[in-house]
Amino acid sequence: MSRSFLRTRLADLAIVLVGVSMLTFLMIRLVPGDAVAIMLGANAEVTAERMAEMRARLGLDLPIPVQYAQWLGAVLTGDFGTSLWTGQPVIGEIAKHVWPTLQLTGLSLLLGAGLAVPLGVAMARLRGGWQETALQIASVVGLTVPSFWLGIMMILGLATLAPDLQMLGYVPFASDPIGNFTRLLLPAIALALPILANLARLVRSAMLDALQQDYVRTARAKGVSERSVLFKHALRNALIPFVTSVGIMTGYLLGGAIVVEQVFAIPGLGRLILGAISERNYPLLQAAILLVTSGFVVANFAVDLLYAVIDPRVRLEGRS
Repeated sequence: MSRSFLRTRLADLAIVLVGVSMLTFLMIRLVPGDAVAIMLGANAEVTAERMAEMRARLGLDLPIPVQYAQWLGAVLTGDFGTSLWTGQPVIGEIAKHVWPTLQLTGLSLLLGAGLAVPLGVAMARLRGGWQETALQIASVVGLTVPSFWLGIMMILGLATLAPDLQMLGYVPFASDPIGNFTRLLLPAIALALPILANLARLVRSAMLDALQQDYVRTARAKGVSERSVLFKHALRNALIPFVTSVGIMTGYLLGGAIVVEQVFAIPGLGRLILGAISERNYPLLQAAILLVTSGFVVANFAVDLLYAVIDPRVRLEGRS
């Protein structure tokens, strides 16, 4: 991989991250409600002077461009601010809630992407048969069913079939690895099903296209086994669009995990963000959303580099 290609991608990454930080900051300021009024509550002693004093102490009386410049400068030094309610650094509060979300996202990605490849290959290999039709119908259902609804149906179904089974909440991995996995398995399945269906259809389409190429016909003419044709020749090229889509799906999983966490009572970033919204806790909300969106951007950046490694044509286009 050339240095010029890497520098170009890093420059693009920096521009996107600055844009993300700006949108995050401005959109949060558009949320209805006054953080100072919520903090002071319905206290009869609250006066306009006291509210103005607190706004000045919190820096909320400054023009929005000045607030953004100060916030961005602090973020670049690693200071994401302090919580308006607890006075503690927000990065510490995020650190307490980020691990369940990362675990749920990672397990969902492993299930969705890991099962999509063999399922997509099977759909391509069984083309024209009733098995492919059944898999196609199942994939369409998987695309249309919302993750949170599927999670609710899972909870209701298992509550009827196995009422003693613990399905809600979160168990730290260090204290109980098996319990940690069993509590995360259902939400991971609910979150992974839509991306599994999407990626499987993508692999099927790419495999069908690859199987029509000249190099596949040449391999078959040379007497190469069908298994080798499928997995060594066709699948290798079919994985190029698959890798790109996995990066996009990572962002979907991060966003979807926040919703699914509420269904399964997982104390991840979802609960933290919703609480920050209700409290108008600007520093905490800004930092949490910035980290989630930056994770999505960085994941796509990593996939972009991996795509260039898999397909040298991308590097050549970057030089032109």
